[in-house]
Amino acid sequence: MPDSRSSLGRPEDARATLSEFVRALHEAYLAGALLLAPGERAALPLLAADGITVVVAAAGDLHLIGTTARLPAPAGPEVAEPGAAGPIRWTVRFYDPVVLPELGMIGAGGQGQAAARRVLGISDVLYHLTVGQGGGLTAHHAAHAGTALVNQHAAVARDGETLRALLPRQAGLVDEFVTAERLGLRHSLRLLAAELAGDDQAVTEAIAGADDAAVRRAVLAAVRSARAARQ
Repeated sequence: MPDSRSSLGRPEDARATLSEFVRALHEAYLAGALLLAPGERAALPLLAADGITVVVAAAGDLHLIGTTARLPAPAGPEVAEPGAAGPIRWTVRFYDPVVLPELGMIGAGGQGQAAARRVLGISDVLYHLTVGQGGGLTAHHAAHAGTALVNQHAAVARDGETLRALLPRQAGLVDEFVTAERLGLRHSLRLLAAELAGDDQAVTEAIAGADDAAVRRAVLAAVRSARAARQ
């Protein structure tokens, strides 16, 4: 993309740029996935999904939301564009305040992600990227985002499997914990972390912070430590 969203030009040019960004994002994700062991690769959300909808929503920030939700067929000025990269198949849906006026009420930063999801009615999220005014949408930016995303998903999957093995009697709670991080349910993630390892000081400190991945890592370290102490 040019240096700012305002320079995208005509709507069809903007859609083409955004579609290419999504393609480059997924191609980078797939390239990273191919470096993983087959079992780890199979657990990746984008590879396990039977088709993805990528919602591109223009609000205070630009939101790109990958979801397994099935949206109604396009109506009126709505546009949908299909795409594929290896086994990853998707449809890009474009929304702005003209199509969905409530998006115009969402400001930049802060609680924008949660507000965008509420307006769109999306809860099952595979990823949610936010691009602010002046943010980049080049293939280079997409490659970095896709690589970071596959690494994040792989780490969550690995840590989730490890926690299930360490806490077989709490596998249901572990599943909820892993899902809460993937969906960005920060409050639920911290409540579940407290349930799994709330008596650990490092977990308490991580819960008080803003880094969801740090909460997961702290819980895993605490459970491992407790397991080692019992042996």
